Amino acid sequence: MTAEIAATPLNSPLEVGVRALVLLAEKHPESLDLAQLVVLDHVLLHSGEFGGPPSLHPNLPAQAGEIGMKRRLLEQGLLVLIRAGLAGIEDRREGLMYAATDRGPVFVDVLEAPYVEALRERAEWVVHQYFPTVNARDATRDIVNRSHGEYLGGG
Repeated sequence: MTAEIAATPLNSPLEVGVRALVLLAEKHPESLDLAQLVVLDHVLLHSGEFGGPPSLHPNLPAQAGEIGMKRRLLEQGLLVLIRAGLAGIEDRREGLMYAATDRGPVFVDVLEAPYVEALRERAEWVVHQYFPTVNARDATRDIVNRSHGEYLGGG
């Protein structure tokens, strides 16, 4: 069973890497740190809960647990993107920052799957409407607290 789970592309570093690339391409040429990418990826998938377009993923009781898993998967996905030349990493004063290379947005533009188009639409909303109004660390805390409250029956 473990081999079957590991072999699936769903929630794999590849899928999470594609979502990260869609976000980085929308933000291009600006960069994001890992904490920002974690929050933006969560909001990208659950946008309806944050006043955006309908969510791509359902609202589940254990949703707060996604945040912890997402960080590790994003790190792995970003390595895939860096090796492919679609993203880069910079060591800056504010920490490690990730950005799409010039090839990143071009690669996203050639992807034609309906899921990718839905990601692109939500990434546009997340980057330009949601993100400018939030602090990644505060948003992470709010997501965890919101999910915890819903799990306990308070939301």
